[in-house]
Amino acid sequence: MKTLDYTLVDVFTAAPFGGNQLAVIEARPDLTTEMMQKIAAELNLSETVFVFPPTKGENIRKLRIFTPQMELPMAGHPTIGAAYVLASSETVQTNDGRNDWVLEEQIGDIPVSVHKGKGQILTVEMTQPVPIFNKALHDRKLAAQLLSLTEQELHPDLPVQTVSSGVPFLFIPLRSLESIRRVHFRLDVWERHFSNHPDTQHIFTFTTETEDAESAVHGRMFAPAMGIAEDPATGAASGPLGAYLVEHGALPTADTGVFTIRSEQGYEMGRPSTIDITVTGQVGSIEKVKIGGSSVIIGKGRLFF
Repeated sequence: MKTLDYTLVDVFTAAPFGGNQLAVIEARPDLTTEMMQKIAAELNLSETVFVFPPTKGENIRKLRIFTPQMELPMAGHPTIGAAYVLASSETVQTNDGRNDWVLEEQIGDIPVSVHKGKGQILTVEMTQPVPIFNKALHDRKLAAQLLSLTEQELHPDLPVQTVSSGVPFLFIPLRSLESIRRVHFRLDVWERHFSNHPDTQHIFTFTTETEDAESAVHGRMFAPAMGIAEDPATGAASGPLGAYLVEHGALPTADTGVFTIRSEQGYEMGRPSTIDITVTGQVGSIEKVKIGGSSVIIGKGRLFF
């Protein structure tokens, strides 16, 4: 019988039972893709990350990331959570201050910064690929129907548009917190009109009205194609979300060219999450996107198979 040890971590939260749940597994070299997918389905978390030795000597580790239904080329909370576990367990040595690593993912090398103070891991930040913008979706009424809302509840000045840093998300902007709280995701509408195109499979709806005064945006994410009914914190969508907000002038102008954005998510699920987004650039010229946050180790376990 084979065994695998795993660590459960809540990502994008400073308190247990918030944020997004993640299993971090120290993988065996003989672990197949089929078995990793089975394990992710068995654990049934939004994502499970398998940690392998790097293929390049100067890198820290190689990550493979699975939802219950598919492998992802890149994802935010598994990257942040895996780095946090590696650092906090001292599997990878860190010093007080900023520790710069490179993790390998299917999309390529992902730079990560682990911030440590007084012997404790404080936050982890990752650099994401510069987001790519697709054309706007013109059928705004259909986008509203997907969320069981009216077209008038969509934000009038912002487009419904797909943006991707490796995983595409269709962003649907809403006017208010009241509307986003009333969202009921229509799986039947999704299956008929959104499920067959990779650019519209994963849905992120948001409003610039927030629960927390320090936040700039409040979001919800639905990804039935990944086997995720709703996600409490979506790192892979957060870089593109920040770029979207900058590109469409939804934030106050940053004279320095660096936008610092706090995104809140998961409130409707009872798992409040906080994601910090940094966008360098201006309208029409996004140069760099980073996301980051804190994590909490919540448990450990062992798989037998």
